[in-house]
Amino acid sequence: MNDLRLVILGFGNAGQAFARLLSDKEDEIRRLYGRGVRVTAIVTRSKGTIVDASGIDIDKVCDDLEVHGHFADNTPGLCRKEAFDVLAEAEYDAVCELTPLNIFSGQPAIDHIRMAFSRGKHVISANKGPIAWAFDELSALAAEKGCMFFYETTVMDGTPVFNLVEHTLKLCRITKVSGILNSTTNYILEELAAGKDYEDILAAGKKLGFIEADPSMDIDGYDAAAKVTALLNVLMHAHLTPDQVERKGIGNITAQDIKDAADRGKVIKLLCEGSLQPDGNVSACVKPVEVDKGDMLSAIDSTTSVVSITTDLMGKLSVIEHEPEIEQTAYGIFGDVLRVLEGEI
Repeated sequence: MNDLRLVILGFGNAGQAFARLLSDKEDEIRRLYGRGVRVTAIVTRSKGTIVDASGIDIDKVCDDLEVHGHFADNTPGLCRKEAFDVLAEAEYDAVCELTPLNIFSGQPAIDHIRMAFSRGKHVISANKGPIAWAFDELSALAAEKGCMFFYETTVMDGTPVFNLVEHTLKLCRITKVSGILNSTTNYILEELAAGKDYEDILAAGKKLGFIEADPSMDIDGYDAAAKVTALLNVLMHAHLTPDQVERKGIGNITAQDIKDAADRGKVIKLLCEGSLQPDGNVSACVKPVEVDKGDMLSAIDSTTSVVSITTDLMGKLSVIEHEPEIEQTAYGIFGDVLRVLEGEI
């Protein structure tokens, strides 16, 4: 059986970690599935584009990026083609959509996925934008074209939330989804509670690499709104977009607010929630809430995340992701690629 040919759109830290994982597991993949995975194109905005139908040496290109910060000039297939050109012309069976998130529209990732499906190609997305802004359309298009569409990495890195529901909660009706999904705000609130200065917290988080240069999308609740929208669209068929989520961030939370909550035996957390309403619609919100110190949510610290799923048949289930690193994100993408391999057998 021929190798699965893969295009990777976006090649930041997660894309490179995923590529390394593909290389490390190449022999095991071939033994298990009787075929390998061949990367035939990598598209980036700043490092260049590589298109090579014979297969890209991903170890070499990752090494080049570590040493030089860009692809080497002698890399076979190096060019300046943009994503839409590659999607229209390259030889591939599946696309990994790993481009940066546009939190206010999901573009151009939505159009990348549309084009891949129009050619009958499978899609793995680590970009939450398309799931938050255009899930109904894209999933319908995938079904129409007979394509697989996987997106496990979009909300909690490699934590199997969507897989859990799809494969182990069959015929359960989900009535509520809630959780702590933004690690930046969780970290900030925890550090404020420890008595640290707000600007010092931001500087330390940026140095550690998990707070963005501009953290406003996290602090104002936009990232959390996109994540809960993605969860609700997939798990509860909510038909929502992030602008329909009631949203309040942590920008106005002060150290005094946290102290006052502590005096009441409470901890402040940025909670995401979506619930089925009597009229059949799903309402969603993101807002700071006070939770009891004995509540499970109070123990979700640092960059740890949690999602809780309430069902009619299995009650309430919770999945916790403990302080993920880039390897967990890479594994989420990798796991979806394996699902494509399994689906084609």
